[in-house]
Amino acid sequence: MRAVLGSRFLLFAAIAAAGCAADLVTKAWIFNRLDPFHSATEWIWKGRVGLQTTLNYGALFGMGQGGVPFFVAMSVAAGIGILVWMVHGETSRQRLVTTALGCIFAGILGNLYDRLGLPGLRWPFDYPPHRAGDLVHGVRDWILVMIGSYQWPNFNIADSLLVCGAILLVWHAWRYEEQKDEKKDEG
Repeated sequence: MRAVLGSRFLLFAAIAAAGCAADLVTKAWIFNRLDPFHSATEWIWKGRVGLQTTLNYGALFGMGQGGVPFFVAMSVAAGIGILVWMVHGETSRQRLVTTALGCIFAGILGNLYDRLGLPGLRWPFDYPPHRAGDLVHGVRDWILVMIGSYQWPNFNIADSLLVCGAILLVWHAWRYEEQKDEKKDEG
């Protein structure tokens, strides 16, 4: 039993560390390559997929712009909740749930890093309510996807990990309920 728990924590830590590292390395690379304050676009697939820097001071799809302190607090609370779930949650002993929680934790860490202003990105000009030289406390987004003529809101690897982790949890919950129903029918 201890070996299983140890392997789950190792899997969780490996996914969280690799996912967070991939997010932060790609953000640093793209934001050094393209001007973060003037959304230049480099197309990978012309008119479909590209690299474009944007700064998001909100949450998913830019909702809640300017709520950085709230989102920092929510990120910390969610991260603590995931760690508690990993230690005390019965379902965290399942590989799929451990994988999902590792993805979500990586996404939280990657975006929290940006919200805290840790990349050291500074405003080069006054942009109310920011002054030139102020730290940027926005999430660095850089993946551009066009769906026909509609531009999907830019995102990053942390966002992708959050979404994938949430999808895995929903899928697990659906499968788990389905298995419980099958056992009731058999019993």
